[in-house]
Amino acid sequence: MPSLETRGLTVRFGGHVAVNAVSCAFQPGTLTAIVGPNGAGKTTYFNLISGQLPATSGSVLFQDEDITSLGAHLRAQRGIGRAFQLTNLFPNLPVLENVRLAVQARARRGVDVFSMAVRHRDLIEQAMGYLNRVALAPRAQTPAAALSHGDQRKLEVALMLALEPAVFMFDEPTAGMSVDEVPVILDLIEDIKRDPSKTILLVEHKMDVVRRLADRIIVLHNGTLVADGEPAEVVALPVVQEAYLGVRQKAAHV
Repeated sequence: MPSLETRGLTVRFGGHVAVNAVSCAFQPGTLTAIVGPNGAGKTTYFNLISGQLPATSGSVLFQDEDITSLGAHLRAQRGIGRAFQLTNLFPNLPVLENVRLAVQARARRGVDVFSMAVRHRDLIEQAMGYLNRVALAPRAQTPAAALSHGDQRKLEVALMLALEPAVFMFDEPTAGMSVDEVPVILDLIEDIKRDPSKTILLVEHKMDVVRRLADRIIVLHNGTLVADGEPAEVVALPVVQEAYLGVRQKAAHV
């Protein structure tokens, strides 16, 4: 059974169809890269899946449950995690406290004055574990607002990890990062891929990243799904060369 599925998913803005009847199923244990030229509808499709935009028509199913009518918050509670778009940092709180609150929210622990110290320590240890995974442990006491753009993105990934979703949605996860920072995020995504219960969706322009991570590529063009298959097969399709790779062919060494 797919962990996530869209059926005829469509959104219109006035007379413009931004996403046009996209039907696609995503299986646990796979990473699907969603590619296409600027304005193809990739991020809009992500917004429809995560609940940030209401669909004009069609449906979104999560673990065979129709969640089309649910807002972003309830979809996140179900287990759909969206990095960089859905998560919000508390800018004046330290990095560690941001993640601790996410761990606490997942655990749904109430305040118990008799065991507060023990529980707080447990939450801190879990939060530090997530910070270690994104290489932010040395910045644990730094206010989130004082982090560089790249480190803020790492923190948002740590928050998503702390919520332990079933579906991870990464929208250009390496954008704005320095060359030295990129491997941390790519290694982390590969680590998530090793869990056969997790489903990963990735919007990415960098074809070297897509080739490294993707088990499957789907291509959107003018809001329509035009290709879907294994990376080598999809990259070789003429429609993909014309719609996306042609303008980047030299740079991407396709």
